[in-house]
Amino acid sequence: MSQQVADVDTLFLHEGRDEYTVVVRRDGERLLRGRLELKETSAGPRPGRFRVKDGDDEVPRRPEQFVEMARRARRIRISEQTSREGRRDLEEMLDGYQLDAKQVRTCRYCAGKGRYSPLTSETAIEADDEHICPDCARRELEREANYRGLRSGARDRLEDLLLEVGDLERVKNLLSGQLDPELTKFDEISATTDDIDLVSTRDLDVHGDLKSQLQKFDELLPVQSLAVENGLLDGDDQLVVSATATGKTLVGELAGIDRALKGEGKMLFLVPLVALANQKHEDFEDDYGDLLDVSIRVGSSRIRDDGNRFDPNADVIVGTYEGIDHALRTGKDMGDIGTVVIDEVHNLGEEGRGHRLDGLISRLKHYCETNRCDTQWVYLSATVGNPGELASKLGAKCIEFEERPVPIERHVTFADGQEKLDIENKLVKRAFDSKSSMGYRGQTIIFTNSRRRCHEISRKLEYDSAPYHAGLDYGRRKKVERQFGNQDLAAVVTTAALAAGVDFPASQVVFDSLAMGIEWLNVQEFEQMLGRAGRPDYHDQGTMYMLVEPDATYHNSMEMSEDEVAFKLLKGEMEPVITRYDETSAIEETLANITVAGKGAKRLNDRMVGEVPTKHAVGKLLEYDFIDGFEPTPIGRAVTEHFLEPDEAFAMLDAIRKGKDPYELVAEIELRDEH
Repeated sequence: MSQQVADVDTLFLHEGRDEYTVVVRRDGERLLRGRLELKETSAGPRPGRFRVKDGDDEVPRRPEQFVEMARRARRIRISEQTSREGRRDLEEMLDGYQLDAKQVRTCRYCAGKGRYSPLTSETAIEADDEHICPDCARRELEREANYRGLRSGARDRLEDLLLEVGDLERVKNLLSGQLDPELTKFDEISATTDDIDLVSTRDLDVHGDLKSQLQKFDELLPVQSLAVENGLLDGDDQLVVSATATGKTLVGELAGIDRALKGEGKMLFLVPLVALANQKHEDFEDDYGDLLDVSIRVGSSRIRDDGNRFDPNADVIVGTYEGIDHALRTGKDMGDIGTVVIDEVHNLGEEGRGHRLDGLISRLKHYCETNRCDTQWVYLSATVGNPGELASKLGAKCIEFEERPVPIERHVTFADGQEKLDIENKLVKRAFDSKSSMGYRGQTIIFTNSRRRCHEISRKLEYDSAPYHAGLDYGRRKKVERQFGNQDLAAVVTTAALAAGVDFPASQVVFDSLAMGIEWLNVQEFEQMLGRAGRPDYHDQGTMYMLVEPDATYHNSMEMSEDEVAFKLLKGEMEPVITRYDETSAIEETLANITVAGKGAKRLNDRMVGEVPTKHAVGKLLEYDFIDGFEPTPIGRAVTEHFLEPDEAFAMLDAIRKGKDPYELVAEIELRDEH
């Protein structure tokens, strides 16, 4: 025994129910754990029964052996949790052997399990009106995380918060949807400004009518100035990459409206969504309708092309990608095109749709070359991870501007579906009840993953709000836009329809879901939506709340859970914009290029951003009887005009041959698309 306890650093005593836990440590390692009972003697309390743990057993030892250990210890410590009576008895017992002891603050959880964990003000974690050590606090948090089904990213975040704030209950409360701003705040993206010489609007070499329109501004914004200084008004093609709300749209207008007014060709302004096209069309009508003819082309349905309000002879045509592509695929004459502005060009990297934008750009360039148009190309985006590479592939100058006009606070909290509704209500009320230094109320955009959920959330909000999605008719959407702009609505609840840039001056963005439909958001989409929070001239700062449901998925095809996705998005870097082709997309774009350019289709394929396996695609088109030489067959023409995939076309043909009802056929196709 004497050999075992030689050079003891610390002997630690902690009061149990009817006895004291004894822990002996040397060089940071536990040598021995035992139990000590005291007995009353005429000389006062003395060691009575003493047992030492040996594996799962407890081995009785002579009480004198405890005294020997105590005498060999450099220091004796008594747990702070020991009662006043227990401490008095221990100190009186030790005094009988001329031994001193100090009281120390320790972790009760550890002490109860025979571990010695002294606490300091830096290491103590508050838990149930007492303090425990970080290791025990982590274990308690781990139990809660296991119960909630939290994955790695969320666990790491909670552990960081635990060590940062030192309060276990506050951190656990985050998992019950409590809004503790100190804990929900993930970070703040600071406002940044680049030192750029601003261009005076008086010095612009533009048409007089456009210059008059610009006189409401003394100077261009930084990104606009940068574009002008780098040849925008000299006809140079540009890829302009800058954060949301920094004034990119006017870059396209400066080039396109100026050329249209000077008779140097019309402007095409292309966007990814009908809602966005409608708003841009209305903006251009308001700003330039008395100077130029403005038209809109938002595509055709799969069943018929009613032409909507499209005037191919207009000076300004606002269109969706598919709308203008359909015009090209069906041989529409759009006249002399002087400027093409492709907004949200990062959609080139969108899975399942990027190839169509890639093909559209190539086909539109072919149209401009064939019709000898002197066309300037301006590409706009807030979210491109590889701007230099993309600009090179597009044959454009890269104008990259890093400024963010207002700071954005990013918050994360955890909640299930019902808790999310309660939190959203609180956040909307809190924002709308406040005003910026410019006098504007805080307004909220809530992003969710389905139209049904849009309506569900909107109904639950106490303050005036409205759902906003592609399923609403044009008049209803315009009413919502007008009400929000007039600050009559505290919130709009939307799917992806707003993400691409419909201009709602919101101070706050709330993510009810990190999915759009059955797909998780990627970093580009997330940043695009996040960028809607906070507008210069309206707000002092933007706020983003991410409401994360632990272990949640929205479709069985999702491999990650929402809490894993959350921290991937928050910490993720912008992905490069890359257009990828599978067999189906290669066939679709090659068929469209053959329809538009005949034998020139290979040249169109070769200059696209993505790599198209042309030979394989042509072979499949011949096999499917979609082309005859370098001409589309009647079925091939129908397939390309209606943006059909080959298997959709074959399903339709099979159904027609079997005499199926057309409505039943359409329903089958729509259901298959959903699956």
